[in-house]
Amino acid sequence: MDQVLINLLNGVSSGLLLFMLSAGLTLIFSMMGVLNFAHASFYMLGAYFAYTLSGLVGFWAALVAAPLLVGLAGAAFERSVLRRVHKFGHVAELLVTFGLSYVLLEIVQLVWGRTSVPFGPPPALAGTAFTLVSSSAEPMRVVLGVAPPEMCQRTAEAVVTCTRYPLNRVFLAGVALAMLLALWLMLTRTRIGLVIQAALTHPEMVEALGHNVPRVFMLVFGTGCAMAGLAGVVGGITFVTEPNMAHIGPIIFAVIVIGGMGSLPGAFLGSILVGLLQTLPLTVDKSLVHLAASLGMTVTPDSWAYPVAKITLAQAAPILPYLLLVLILILRPRGLLGTRES
Repeated sequence: MDQVLINLLNGVSSGLLLFMLSAGLTLIFSMMGVLNFAHASFYMLGAYFAYTLSGLVGFWAALVAAPLLVGLAGAAFERSVLRRVHKFGHVAELLVTFGLSYVLLEIVQLVWGRTSVPFGPPPALAGTAFTLVSSSAEPMRVVLGVAPPEMCQRTAEAVVTCTRYPLNRVFLAGVALAMLLALWLMLTRTRIGLVIQAALTHPEMVEALGHNVPRVFMLVFGTGCAMAGLAGVVGGITFVTEPNMAHIGPIIFAVIVIGGMGSLPGAFLGSILVGLLQTLPLTVDKSLVHLAASLGMTVTPDSWAYPVAKITLAQAAPILPYLLLVLILILRPRGLLGTRES
């Protein structure tokens, strides 16, 4: 049970990291109609910027500075390149952002190398948030921090296991929730948020009122890239900082399609669902062969279905989000919380 709970928490934290990425991409798409294929590359760039800055000014300053630098890079790209190809339609926008993803990948490999860099959590986040103490004789207990050694000792009456949950994953979840709250407050409680929402539906009227709509678009694109950079900082210290971390891009697009294109609540729901689908099945080492056996049927190695039936749920975990994506496209093409039919 403790392993199931740990996987559940890991799924939620992974889902919140996906939300930090998908929220920026959803914001850009809902405002500008641009599917930014380089969004995951800005995520990678945030991790590497934070890695370099943390050695110069410390992690906490890098946590603020790295997303700002990524946001400025994104705004500069929108101002100098993306705005020039906007008049040529969506295909040109997709191609130029797709090309940017390769350019950023090569730049990162030239500057920092092709292997991972030692970017770990700072001492304040390197500890244990809590310990799950599971005993065969007592209910499961949660102990803040590291449990005392005597609580984890096996006795003659019970088998005791202690599972530690890292503090950096709790920090990741906290940053994601804080970003969600800040984004909601910005869009609903500030003047710039009202201008952004108005520019989404009535750009001509907003421009007639004296607002610079292209500048608003640049601000939105830069903000979305900064959100990806912030995700890169917390994701870099939680997982591995390497060029391959940009390969998270396909799962981000799966998230926003599952949740609904252009819907921030849908992006949140889709992120949590995908995060759970990727982690919860890891505890289930069962396959269709075991299911058939429980129903009184036998699937032998000579059966035509055996190569597929023998795949365990844990082995199939990486493709489950994409299977859900296919089902969503068939049954509800606009996504779970999407409002657009096309």
